[in-house]
Amino acid sequence: MNAITSPHDTHDTIRAVQWQGDHLRLLDQRLLPAEERWIDCRDAAAVTQAIKDLAVRGAPAIGIAAAWGVVMAAQQGAALEPVLATLRAARPTAVNLMWALDRMKARIAAGADAAALEREAQAIQDEDLAANRHMGELGAALIAPGSGVMTHCNTGSLATAGYGTALGVIRAGVAAGRIAQVYAGETRPWQQGARLTMYELVRDGIPARLIADSAASHLMKSGAVQWVIVGADRIAANGDTANKIGTYQLAIAARHHGVKFMVAAPSSTVDMATASGEDIEIELRDPSELFAVAGRRVVVEGAEAWNPVFDVTPAELIDAIVTERGVIERPDARSMQALFGA
Repeated sequence: MNAITSPHDTHDTIRAVQWQGDHLRLLDQRLLPAEERWIDCRDAAAVTQAIKDLAVRGAPAIGIAAAWGVVMAAQQGAALEPVLATLRAARPTAVNLMWALDRMKARIAAGADAAALEREAQAIQDEDLAANRHMGELGAALIAPGSGVMTHCNTGSLATAGYGTALGVIRAGVAAGRIAQVYAGETRPWQQGARLTMYELVRDGIPARLIADSAASHLMKSGAVQWVIVGADRIAANGDTANKIGTYQLAIAARHHGVKFMVAAPSSTVDMATASGEDIEIELRDPSELFAVAGRRVVVEGAEAWNPVFDVTPAELIDAIVTERGVIERPDARSMQALFGA
């Protein structure tokens, strides 16, 4: 079942969501890269809080963690409907959370006991890793040898079961000699690119440079980048894609400079029940997150802020959507329907 070769494995060393039989261990992503601290979640409430607090983040990883939260609730004899509802409300934009919980709910409705739910959660995690490796191969095949690529936020092993979505494409592209240089945007305000993506890239020996978010257009103009590769938290039926705030402006800049734009995400991120990006709920977080850097306030007291966590990139700005089911070039409602159905 392992479709990757050993060169891929050398660029894939992190597993941030680990089931321990009766509890869930999560690598606390709020503390990286300064400290590698693990959180032991021993019930569904702890998993819910870890999702809310961004100790675990990334759409696939959130869904996987939530599935394990259901397993613990079942092992402990808790009422599962309230647990499902609480986990579902932890974060609203990433459809993987709802997808994973709906999958667990279907198993519960079919009479699954705790052991069967454990097998289902493990399947969700294993399938995500396999999907990421296949996506990596599909996405890398679109990239000309020796290319420079830019990515935004964190879409790697920290955000998934392993390997990553957009970062999985990058891992596969580096291993195949198609990607010569990676540029990671810092991704304010939580600096997932600076803290997490650079942590993964450096740890796994991938040639990488950090840039300020505001340097992206200048970098594209220089000719150093041939592709922007990002993940997704929800892909609508027409190909519109919600991703970390700042993605939309990267897509606009890429189109202006003739740089290709790729979205890499598992099919669980595709929401054919959402007609377009206009129907995607955009999570707003506490404005105070914008006032500090690394816990130190840098903005004057009394200031106000607006803090949307995601934005929506219209399908017409996307050159390719890559999932484990296949590649959609120049996505629209018809091509999405052809691959994913109603």
